[in-house]
Amino acid sequence: MKNNRQTNINIHRDAWVEINVSNLEHNIREIKSRIPEGVKLLGVVKADAYGHGSVMLAPTILASGMDMLGVASIDEGVDLRNANINCEILVLGAVPVWAVESAVKNDLSIAIFSKDHIKACEQAYLRTGIKPKVHVKLDTGMNRIGVRAEDAVDFIQQVQKADYINLQGIFTHLASAEETDKTREQINKWNSVINNINTDGLLLHILNTAGSICYDVPNSNMRRIGISLYGLYPDFPDIDFKRPDLKQLISLKARIVNIHTAKNGEGVSYSHTFTAKGDRVIATVPVGYADGVPRLLSNKIKGSVNGVEVPQVGNITMDQMMFDITGTNAKVGDILTLLDENHSIDVWAKLLNTINYELTCRLKVRLPRVYTR
Repeated sequence: MKNNRQTNINIHRDAWVEINVSNLEHNIREIKSRIPEGVKLLGVVKADAYGHGSVMLAPTILASGMDMLGVASIDEGVDLRNANINCEILVLGAVPVWAVESAVKNDLSIAIFSKDHIKACEQAYLRTGIKPKVHVKLDTGMNRIGVRAEDAVDFIQQVQKADYINLQGIFTHLASAEETDKTREQINKWNSVINNINTDGLLLHILNTAGSICYDVPNSNMRRIGISLYGLYPDFPDIDFKRPDLKQLISLKARIVNIHTAKNGEGVSYSHTFTAKGDRVIATVPVGYADGVPRLLSNKIKGSVNGVEVPQVGNITMDQMMFDITGTNAKVGDILTLLDENHSIDVWAKLLNTINYELTCRLKVRLPRVYTR
């Protein structure tokens, strides 16, 4: 199946990203099998679903069992509303006080953690007659945004007394789910707040993907699932647990647009960082660092064509890169695969000493996306 709901697809270019929707459904089944019965699930689709396309994937995420969605900004939430996504949507990031009214008008829940937020909610209510829906954000150790745990009980009680605010939940963010000691410290701070307030009817969420699989926090009734939706693994703690069987959604493919021979001793691409040893058959594909493939991967990655693995050679350029296809039967027009289930983006991340999240987000820059089953 190819889904044509995506707009503005560049159809005049032989490079594209494929997103496997069946793998998304598989991953959600895997995740749900690890979550206690009755616990709600929030699917994180910020950064355009980590580069996978939030508008296209949201219906499948919801139909597969996620109860609500999480985004980073009001604009991301509005994009989903404009695509007729009608579920509960929580803006996880810091919302400017001047934008609270926009959140209200678009039926978006927001994170609040300051007196200025409370005042902005009151002003938005007075102007619209609608109570802003909010989740109080706690800072239990991330030191990014949120009300500090020692101040949180008073703040939450103030919010609960405000009859112009619809308090829906309380949440925090684990800074190092892969480190059990630090995570336990955060859980203790979380419990010190939750045990001292009235939580009736509230959504309580502290656990992210790694936390949901590896920890049990009774004082929580919702899990936030992000990177594992897309078939990629976060860093897990060094404990005994059953690793979920995830399938990478994203593939990166391009058609060979040129084949030529680099003779012995000749260099390839800018600065000749690759020199042919003997005559080498070189294929060019129209994808480069402007498409989100980091230039630092030059001469380090591999692709495949017609089932044969081939090395990338020479510096990756803005719009093109080259592969050594010597000994293959590849021809112009054949598809060369850079990423798929057999070519994990985790390999790229390890080479660059970064995380898979960053790299999937980069691939959304200008490559058309094709959705398949």
